[in-house]
Amino acid sequence: RKALNHELSKLFNEMWDMDVNRFMPGKDYTIELQGKAGAVQPGDSAVRDSAARHLFHNVNEERLKNITTFATFISLLDNYETSTGVEEVVTPEEIAENNSFLDAILTTGVMKLAHEYLLKKNLAKPNLADFKHQLYDIWFQLYARKEGDRPDSCGFEHVFVGETRRGKQILGLHNWVQFYLQEKRNQIDYKGYIARKNKTRPDRDDQVLSIQFTWKGSVKPVGSTLIGVSPEFEFALYTVVFLLSEERVTRETVKIEEYELQIVVCRHGHHIGTAYPVLLNT
Repeated sequence: RKALNHELSKLFNEMWDMDVNRFMPGKDYTIELQGKAGAVQPGDSAVRDSAARHLFHNVNEERLKNITTFATFISLLDNYETSTGVEEVVTPEEIAENNSFLDAILTTGVMKLAHEYLLKKNLAKPNLADFKHQLYDIWFQLYARKEGDRPDSCGFEHVFVGETRRGKQILGLHNWVQFYLQEKRNQIDYKGYIARKNKTRPDRDDQVLSIQFTWKGSVKPVGSTLIGVSPEFEFALYTVVFLLSEERVTRETVKIEEYELQIVVCRHGHHIGTAYPVLLNT
């Protein structure tokens, strides 16, 4: 296990404190953790359901609609064909939506902090338009999940929307807003939580969770996700880790608030392949 990265921990805590759009547990949303998830063998489609009810008991939808970064983010969630191997078709409207979202997050303090940090490291362009172009390429540029195949994926789709492989496997889907919206449409079935070793069960106000769920007929045995954070926070977090390293897989151990996390970012050439938090001690 890698040593704690103090420099990144400091940056991410500053971003966390500056994230004015973050949803507060108990105030902007409530979750119901219910039971502990069972073990799942690879290929299992039937899993024990330890949660009869939804994970999200309620979410302040007014805030989701009225905060520009959330509203522009939500407009992107229906732009993708979730099956891998099916070529993505990007319309001019979708390109405009991608740009509106990037414009919105680039005005936030969180993204400005990340930009300043990357500038100091000589990893970002000083001009905002150039930096936006860089972000577009990292997150929205399409590529093929498998070599030489059709362009069926991008970092944004994988991390925030989720994908399925051959109807048997869930890839990505690490975002709480997408989880909530899919759950509301009864597309996602929350199966229970996965506990941290030093804690018998998570609390309702934990903002990093490991959970198990089914989606589109497949099971995700363990999915970890930041709960309540703004889209700009996740974007900034993963972009920084991505740009700091040329490795195919980067794991940075950080402490954000009370959470000791490993931020995992996998690259696909110049683009993000996947990115997610791992709660240490799970």
